[in-house]
Amino acid sequence: MDTLTTVNNLGGLYIDLGRLQEAERMHERALAGREKALGSDHMDALTTVNNLGALYRNLGQLQEAERMYERALAGYEKALGPDHMHTLTTVNNLGALYRNLGQLQEAERMYKRALAGYEKAFGPDHMNTLMAVNNLGGLYSDLGQLQEAERMYERALAGREKALGPDHIHTLTTVNDLGGLYIDLGQLQEAERMYKRALAGYEKALGPDHMHTLMTVNNLGLLYRNLGQLQEAQRMYERALAGYEKALGPDHMDTLTTVNNLGLLYSNLGQLQEAQRMYERALAGTEKALGPDHMDTLTTVNNLGLLYSNFWQLQEAERMYERALAGTEKALGPDHMNTLTTVNNLGLLYINLGQLQEAERMYERALAGYEKALGPDHMHTLTTVNNLGLLYSTLGQLQEAERMYERALAGREKALG
Repeated sequence: MDTLTTVNNLGGLYIDLGRLQEAERMHERALAGREKALGSDHMDALTTVNNLGALYRNLGQLQEAERMYERALAGYEKALGPDHMHTLTTVNNLGALYRNLGQLQEAERMYKRALAGYEKAFGPDHMNTLMAVNNLGGLYSDLGQLQEAERMYERALAGREKALGPDHIHTLTTVNDLGGLYIDLGQLQEAERMYKRALAGYEKALGPDHMHTLMTVNNLGLLYRNLGQLQEAQRMYERALAGYEKALGPDHMDTLTTVNNLGLLYSNLGQLQEAQRMYERALAGTEKALGPDHMDTLTTVNNLGLLYSNFWQLQEAERMYERALAGTEKALGPDHMNTLTTVNNLGLLYINLGQLQEAERMYERALAGYEKALGPDHMHTLTTVNNLGLLYSTLGQLQEAERMYERALAGREKALG
C-alpha cells in the first residue's frame, strides 16, 4: 500500500507540473491497485476516484469526470452519510464540474447543498462555509445574477478578512474574484482597485513569480485591455508570460493561456501577424497537451476564426468557427455558453459573406440559448438582440430592427444605467 500511496502522490505532482497524461497513468495505476487490494468502496479507492475526477476535468474529459465524481459521491454517501466532509467535498466538486458543463441550475443545487452542509457542521463563518459562499458567487456571476454574486463575494470577503486577515491567500482570492465581478458590472475602476490589492498581497506573501501573483498580473492585463490601456495590458501579459515560461515551461497550460491572451491583445493593437503567431503557438500547444477537442484548444480555434475574419479570410474563418462549433456541441451540448459564443460569431461571419438568412438563423439560435440559460436581460442576451437589430436593418425589416434596438436599449439602461 505504501507503493500505491507514492504512485497516487506522483499523480498529484504531475498535475501540478502540468503533465496531465502522466498524472492520468499514475492515478489509474493507484486506483487499480487499491481496488484489487481494498475493494472498490474503500476510502483510499474513493480518494483516487475523486482525484481522477479532478484530473479528467482538467483534461476536458467532462463526461468521464462526472462519472468519477458520481461514483465517489455514491461511495461516500453509503459509507459516511450525506453530511460527512468527504461527501460534501465531492458535492462541491460536482458543482464545479456542472458549472464547466454549463449545467448551471444543477451546479447551483450542488453548491447550495455543500453550503448547507458546511453551515450545519461548522457554522456560517468556517473556512469551508466561506469557500462554498465564494463558489456560489462565481456561479451567480455566470448566471448573470450580478447583485447576488456581489452579495456572496462580499460575505466571503468579510468572513475571510475577519478570520484570516486582509492579506491571507484565501482573502486575496475573493478580492481577485470581486475584481472579475466588477468588470462584469462595468465598474472598471473598482475592478482595478481589487486587482491591485490582490497583486500587492500576493507579491508580499508569495513573491513576484508565484502562480497566484502571475494569475492576477494576467487579470490586470485583461482589465487594461477592457479599459483601452493597451500598452499597459501588453506589459502585464508579457510579465505573466515570462513568469509562466520560467516557472512552468513554454508548453504548460497557464503559459499557453497567456499566449492566447497576448494574441487577443495584438489583434486589438492591429498587429495581426503577431496575433496570428500567438494563436498558432497556443493552438499547437493545447492540441499537443490536451487534444484537438479540448475546450482550451477550441477557444483558440475560435479566436483564430475571429482573426481570419479581421484579415477578411472569410472561408478560413468559417472553417475555424465550424470546427469550434462542432467541438463545443459534442463536448458541452448545443446550449452551452461556449457553443453559443461560436454560434454568435458565425452569425457575424455569414453577414460578411452575404448569407443573411443563415446569419439570422445563427443569431436567433444564440438568442434563444442565452434567454434560456441567462434570462432576457443578461448582457450576452442583449448583445445578440442588438446584433439582430443590425441584421434586420440590413434586410430592410425596419420595424423588427426598431423592436430589437429598443429592447437592447431598455435592458442596458436597466442593468448599467
